[in-house]
Amino acid sequence: MKARKMLIFLVVLIASVSVMAGCSGKKKEEGTAKKLETVRILYPGERSDRMNDFLEHEFAEKMAADLGLKVEVVFVPWAQYWEQKDIMLAANEPIDLYWDGLPDLSTIVNKKQARVLDDLIEKYGQDMLKVLPAEQLQGATIDGKIYGIPSSYAPSSAMYQLVAVRQDLLEAVGMTDIKTAEDLQEFATKAKAKFPELKGPADIVFKPLTRYFADEQYNWIAVEDLVVFGEESKKAYSYYETDAFQKVAKFNREMNKAGLYSEDLTIKYNERDSRMQTGLYLWVEGSVGKEMEIINAIKANAPDARVKTYLLAQDKPRYITAAGGEVLGIPVNAPNPEGAMKFINWIYKSKENYLFALYGVEGKDYKIEDGRIHKLTPSEFFYEWMFRNQNYQMFGPEVSQESIDQYKSWDDQAIRSASLGFRFNNEKVKNIETALKEIAGKDLAAIRSGFIDFETGYPKAIQKLKKAGIDEYVAEVQRQLDEFLAKK
Repeated sequence: MKARKMLIFLVVLIASVSVMAGCSGKKKEEGTAKKLETVRILYPGERSDRMNDFLEHEFAEKMAADLGLKVEVVFVPWAQYWEQKDIMLAANEPIDLYWDGLPDLSTIVNKKQARVLDDLIEKYGQDMLKVLPAEQLQGATIDGKIYGIPSSYAPSSAMYQLVAVRQDLLEAVGMTDIKTAEDLQEFATKAKAKFPELKGPADIVFKPLTRYFADEQYNWIAVEDLVVFGEESKKAYSYYETDAFQKVAKFNREMNKAGLYSEDLTIKYNERDSRMQTGLYLWVEGSVGKEMEIINAIKANAPDARVKTYLLAQDKPRYITAAGGEVLGIPVNAPNPEGAMKFINWIYKSKENYLFALYGVEGKDYKIEDGRIHKLTPSEFFYEWMFRNQNYQMFGPEVSQESIDQYKSWDDQAIRSASLGFRFNNEKVKNIETALKEIAGKDLAAIRSGFIDFETGYPKAIQKLKKAGIDEYVAEVQRQLDEFLAKK
């Protein structure tokens, strides 16, 4: 009996110890979960229901398991994004990662909004470097230090110089392609007559038009499109004083007088992509592969839509002017810069991670058949264009093989711009720049869009530009440009 009682006692004791150990383990797991490091991302756009569900569940689980991170995404509508970004970073709000345009890198750095990333990349970004080559990262350097991650690695020559056109509507009015500015005008005129319910162009596409009208190819090298670099002359010019700008403005004036432009093209310029996606507009500024980005959103409103991207003045040379158009920045006062770099590195670590972040859960949000990616949900996840990488990129079934082949070979005949990697430091001309930006935004934007009579409005606007110091500003750009070119 004593032996039996002792045996029962031992069994109970072992069971109790097991339960206590289980509770202890559970508490330990709970403690570990609570210790997840937070990374806070500032992100432009609207949070869809599926994206919200994805971030709270599948994505959250993946981040916790793979990186020990809790990733919070703070969405800010596009119209308020840049202003809110500046306000939040100036107030030292806890932001670890944000997106911006690569051409604005020097301004971002001067505002103390971006920290040097070399050490973080060395420690936490080695997987990323396998698909983002060194020359790509050099596109975000100032004085030899990396201040951002140029996150879109894809063919990029003639950046900002293309036009994404509703090909189905173009063919419906009896046209086949777009080669000139006059072709665009003809398309808009015929479409207005045949489809009065449509709203015309979604964008004045002034940079593609500049390519067409300019004798020398330009690329923009200062804020608010104030200064351009002449690819042949290797000189800086006041863009709004060039012959090309005057021709663009006069062309757009004719478009406006013909009733082909809506007022939104000036007062709501940054909403041009949103307009295009309604299915009610004819064209928008394009980029290599732009049709792949926007076609699904357009088809949601215009099921028969087809989009094709055109380069005006195809015979003119195409230059590679930047390491893409997008940049990811980590603020100087980011609470968790290490976590931010770990997150970026994770996206590029594998194709599986890349597709998960950009398209969601395989089998639920997308599937792959015959080498093409089929979206099963219309929701946006992390923007494909923001993280596009030619090592991992996939194409949808609606994209023709001809378009894919053209896309992949786009840079084969391109020329690397002598200004590639140049970053203007506005430190010495900040006040002048502020005044010039105001004139450009209020006076010259309306002239550029054709909403103000050119003959009367343009001389007054240029006089204001001169008074505000455009000549001194361009001279400072030229000085820095000469130094940059001398070192190459």
